[in-house]
Amino acid sequence: MTGALAPTTPLTAADRCDRCGAPAYLRVLLESGGELLFCAHHGRKYGEALNKVAVEIQDETDRLQETSAPAPDEER
Repeated sequence: MTGALAPTTPLTAADRCDRCGAPAYLRVLLESGGELLFCAHHGRKYGEALNKVAVEIQDETDRLQETSAPAPDEER
């Protein structure tokens, strides 16, 4: 990554997938300075091509992991 790029900020609910409008979980920064936003589905679908053109990929798909529900054997 070059110093010319601004640091990335966390994605918010206002960030939407450029393909389908779903919440974005990936930000793809391009050498031209532009960015593309993708939901997890489209990020996986286009992942190979994106890796070829991206300067940086901010992947926040780990936020999709469900952590709020306790396991059946955990105390509530």
